[in-house]
Amino acid sequence: MPLVVVMVTSSYPRFRGDSVGTFMEPIAHGVAARGHEVHVVAPWHPLVSREPREGGVTFHFYKYAPVPSLNVFGYAAAMRADVKLRGAAYAAAPLALAAGWRTARRVARRHGASIMHAHWVIPGGAIAAAAAPSRPLVVSLHGSDVFVAERLVAARAVARAVFRRAGAVTACSGDLARRAVALGADAARVEVVPYGVDVARFRPDPASRAALRGRLGLSPGDVLVVAAGRLVRKKGFEYLIDAMGRLSPAPRIVLVIAGDGDLRDELRARAAEGAGGERIRFLGNQTQDEVASWLAAADVVAVPSVRDDSGNVDGLPNVVLEALASGAALVATAAGGIGAVVESGRTALVVPERDPHALAHALAGLAASPAERAELGAAGRRLAAERFGWAEAARRFEGAYLRALAK
Repeated sequence: MPLVVVMVTSSYPRFRGDSVGTFMEPIAHGVAARGHEVHVVAPWHPLVSREPREGGVTFHFYKYAPVPSLNVFGYAAAMRADVKLRGAAYAAAPLALAAGWRTARRVARRHGASIMHAHWVIPGGAIAAAAAPSRPLVVSLHGSDVFVAERLVAARAVARAVFRRAGAVTACSGDLARRAVALGADAARVEVVPYGVDVARFRPDPASRAALRGRLGLSPGDVLVVAAGRLVRKKGFEYLIDAMGRLSPAPRIVLVIAGDGDLRDELRARAAEGAGGERIRFLGNQTQDEVASWLAAADVVAVPSVRDDSGNVDGLPNVVLEALASGAALVATAAGGIGAVVESGRTALVVPERDPHALAHALAGLAASPAERAELGAAGRRLAAERFGWAEAARRFEGAYLRALAK
């Protein structure tokens, strides 16, 4: 039975190829591909350039900020280095919550919502629950929302109320699911639904590999390590930078880091001051297609994620599945949901968090063994194709809708 699904979110790719909220687009389009009518309610942003309707998904962007400096609601802008909320976020929140509530209520009523699907329990869950109190509610957890609820008393109270109201809760990792239950979610209503990956976009690509290695001036014997993500504490890039200083000169290992964020200047300075700084390149923000090309060019992809000092950790970094699909050898920690996806020695090398020595040892071992790199990459590609398609994720979201309707 076709449903009318109103997705309330604080982030969505603002333009095609945007690196912010990347998982939201395949979720929305995957649900629409199953025959459902999907409406996305999200805050407006100066970079938004979307058609009103794209591929079965209709957009409803709401404005809330009377001055440009308050455009910090959503799109990974509300938190400084993903550690604490910015001051401007506190000022913008009441305006954005009110505007989001009005828009979600109008969309739900006008289009006859069957399901309210909130992304991030804070703020999406609060907005969706208040906007359509008589409609079934599904809440999907992505990481920072649970962290905020754990740290702020008021947010925790709101999250608990939303969890009580929800007919189903999904989490992208088991770690997030356990933390949601600790916050008050009914364990019987919580399901782990990992992110998917576009195995057509993220794939081995010899042409991209040759072009990008040529741009960097790499010789055939050089080893390219790629890392990608926002430059924030929980990504652990400082430990990867320190690991580069522990590597021997041969074979030559070059690291490129794709992404931008609050730690940009700090990480650049750390690289410049370290022993391996001349082999580290910062690419800045990259589109999804550019990230796909860099992952295809990589000999090794490094994901040094950590649970940061404030307790924040990624649910499941997108780049883990993207690296697997790209066929590159993966070195990662087990932080958040990573350990539940990869198996050390078979689909990745898993190292302890915050350990530059272990990272350096893993990188050096893979640099010296093209055969091990090829074996890990091929196994990772098979895993991504067999278990982590977005179509399967959409099917499981649909299952959550049906459970919520039944309740």
